[in-house]
Amino acid sequence: MSFGVMGGSFQPEGQVEVLMNMIDFGMNIQEAGDAPRIDHEGSSEPTGQTAKGLGTIYLESGFSEQTIRALLQMGYGVAAGTPGNFGGYQCIKFDWKQHVYHGASDPRKDGMAAGY
Repeated sequence: MSFGVMGGSFQPEGQVEVLMNMIDFGMNIQEAGDAPRIDHEGSSEPTGQTAKGLGTIYLESGFSEQTIRALLQMGYGVAAGTPGNFGGYQCIKFDWKQHVYHGASDPRKDGMAAGY
């Protein structure tokens, strides 16, 4: 499987979210890219600068009120994310059992999965 999530500093977080959707939640490659995303900002930096507090979690639409309440109870700031800030995902995966390729394209960006 080859995939990526574009989006500057969001790339590593977005890629982990897509992989977690596949591995932990059993989603196929299109479902994993379509699922709502989270962007966390305000934590400690790789430079060693320590953050104060837990930061803010920006949520794409689609998360339940129960999830939002749970995050607030954990002490996170929660806010609505800005459309366009959650990357764009593309994926190609080879199915060894069926001997076919599967493609996925993120509806957040221009693109499509096509094959021959």
